Amino acid sequence: MQGKTIVITGATSGIGEVAALQLAQQGARIVAIARDRDRGEETLRRLRGAAPAQDHIVHYADLSRLSEMKRVSTLIAEREQRIDVLINNAGALFTKRELTEDGLERTFATNHMAYFVVTNQLSHRLRATRDARVVCTASDAHKGAKLNFDDLQSERGFSGFSMYGRSKLMNILFTRELARRLAGTGVTANCLHPGFVATRFGDAGGGLMAQVIRVAKKFALTPQEGAQTILYLASSPEVAGLTGQYFYKSKPAVPTTEAQNDADARRLWEVSANLSGVGT
Repeated sequence: MQGKTIVITGATSGIGEVAALQLAQQGARIVAIARDRDRGEETLRRLRGAAPAQDHIVHYADLSRLSEMKRVSTLIAEREQRIDVLINNAGALFTKRELTEDGLERTFATNHMAYFVVTNQLSHRLRATRDARVVCTASDAHKGAKLNFDDLQSERGFSGFSMYGRSKLMNILFTRELARRLAGTGVTANCLHPGFVATRFGDAGGGLMAQVIRVAKKFALTPQEGAQTILYLASSPEVAGLTGQYFYKSKPAVPTTEAQNDADARRLWEVSANLSGVGT
């Protein structure tokens, strides 16, 4: 990874921070996107301590807002001459249905639309970089989830866990369609299930859900363990040229039938492009 530039979201805690630090130690320059300035500055301090020779940087943006997704990705595209790896990792689970300023359900906006917009806005930099890679953090939480295009954002019968599972299904479908569209460009796109990891995930949800997640984390993987598949997809020569796949424990895995539906993948792309105005 010596001399390579990696853009990563969700790098201020958990598996994202572990991946960023380890990739920096391997010689990569980290360009992180963060929401919280205090955590961002702490992560930047750790990055500089781990690999002081690289000019690491953190950009701040609320990736639940379309304007912020576009602003920060445009800024990065203008400042970076090359992007070797884009790691879409930021995600959240919300116990109550909330709408963003764009009128989007917050889980849908944060977990899916941010992947879609940031990737599309950076696509020309990725295409211009030899053997660039896109890595998306999905989850086995997609199992049991189905997309209803008449109620994609859960206006009816909202459940935090169910909406999160659908957003992870969207991550896999997005990766499949992205890989199809990038065919022949030299850019690969793969996604992964990191396992159930003890991180800050779910802590902000409150209520019974947060209590259940807190207990379950006692039996979870460490962030160091959970980050390994991200690191593998970002750096391993073994996956050079491999695209459109779903990985678990650094090995190809088979997602659900719904996650292999290419018609749904194309339709989700079209809906996302119409909502965001990018990727058309």
